[in-house]
Amino acid sequence: MLQSVVAISVGHIPSGLFIVAVKDENGQTIDGYLASWVQQVSFKPLMISMAIKPGRPAYDLIKAGRTFGVNIVGDHDKSYLRHFWKGYDPVNNPFSTLDHFCGQNGGIILQQAKSAFECRLISSVQPGDHEVVFAEVLSSYVLNEEAKPMSHIRKSGAEY
Repeated sequence: MLQSVVAISVGHIPSGLFIVAVKDENGQTIDGYLASWVQQVSFKPLMISMAIKPGRPAYDLIKAGRTFGVNIVGDHDKSYLRHFWKGYDPVNNPFSTLDHFCGQNGGIILQQAKSAFECRLISSVQPGDHEVVFAEVLSSYVLNEEAKPMSHIRKSGAEY
């Protein structure tokens, strides 16, 4: 089968949209990115897997064991996505204007999200150009009970 056809079909795998956010060890700088490859992988302990490309914002902090927030984007408010869709210049860090708070474990929770949870890295593996991170869920927050989680379909599995 042609590679382009395979990539198109893989792009049709639905996923959610998430803002992953973490603060540095000094609590001064918050870094984050738009993620779509997040999935629950365990009940006991409650764990998720998440793909992240090395070099992305937040990568080094997550790999260093910092607690991070996974914010589930809801259909009720998509306005804050523009900050993360194509990345941002660190000088214009969107967390300086977005309403957020530190969760009970230090993860960054966005007020505009449908819900969010805090995680800490357990292990990781790099099978390709992205690293798959396995993280334990430490706490969770429901911010908008009525909102539905956004889903995302890509045009091709060969690109974001």
